[in-house]
Amino acid sequence: MTFVLINLAPGSPIEQKLQAIRFGSAAGGGSSGGVNSRGDTSVNQEVIDALKKQYGFDKPMHIRYLIWLKNLSHLDFGESFTYQEPVIDVIVSKLPVTLAFGFASLILTYLVCIPLGVRKAIAAGGGFDRTSTIILNFTYAIPPLILGIFLIVVFAGKLNLFPIGGFQSDDYDSMTTMAKFWDRAHHFVLPLICYMIGGFTELSILMRNSMLDIIKSDFVRTARAKGLSERVVVFKHALRNALIPIATGLGGYLGAFLAGSLIIEQMFNLDGMGLLSYQSVLARDYNVIMGITFISSMLLMLGRIVSDIIYVIVDPRIDFK
Repeated sequence: MTFVLINLAPGSPIEQKLQAIRFGSAAGGGSSGGVNSRGDTSVNQEVIDALKKQYGFDKPMHIRYLIWLKNLSHLDFGESFTYQEPVIDVIVSKLPVTLAFGFASLILTYLVCIPLGVRKAIAAGGGFDRTSTIILNFTYAIPPLILGIFLIVVFAGKLNLFPIGGFQSDDYDSMTTMAKFWDRAHHFVLPLICYMIGGFTELSILMRNSMLDIIKSDFVRTARAKGLSERVVVFKHALRNALIPIATGLGGYLGAFLAGSLIIEQMFNLDGMGLLSYQSVLARDYNVIMGITFISSMLLMLGRIVSDIIYVIVDPRIDFK
């Protein structure tokens, strides 16, 4: 469906290339086109036919799709029309930025949200629970665009505490190992806040509600009746069962952070997968779009397998045999 939709969309790599040729002809002339007495530029039909043959657009759509499937069996995603290099190389060149922010936001979100959700469940209805819920809902309601602008203007502009954007400093290669670590961390702070803000709220509330349900269970009341301390009841008996719904969403994060975020990457000048996807759609770079779609789909399925494995680790009573 993705292949059909992008091929039916207005514009194509051929039209993009022809537009570039026309601009080039108008600016300096060339053998492939010319400028008539009215100032119009034209491209010879031979050039158009050659471009169609070069990119494979001289064949029907279903034939091109079968060819793409055949190449895919050899993990050949074709060549990018925009970058003029293999699609896999283009994607790999953009992955470090997206994976770095994806893994960092994933780890930090779970490290903070699970203890926070447990604390909110234990103090359910109290001042801490109500105050933290208001704060979480407020942060969740802030659009990433507005939050990013606020962070850049205040913390990068007026206070000059963090860089405005980028993945590293200009003199990064000449730094020591420790200096490189702190430089990356310094550049990570503001984009990470934007990456984490939405999932942070969802995961914290989910953990709280899951923990509340488990605390009200019969086996927890039985553990308390045996005289076990509240710490043992919560962290040994209740927590493992409460983590099962949290493990469900872990697999979905794999596909999510690979996709990146167009708004955040563009705002903080990060050359990652989100920006690549957007630019490829605008340029009608079919091979890159299909490559990203395929890899994202594979990661999504891998994430579901990881979720099933985590199920068994969290609760050995679950058996998929």
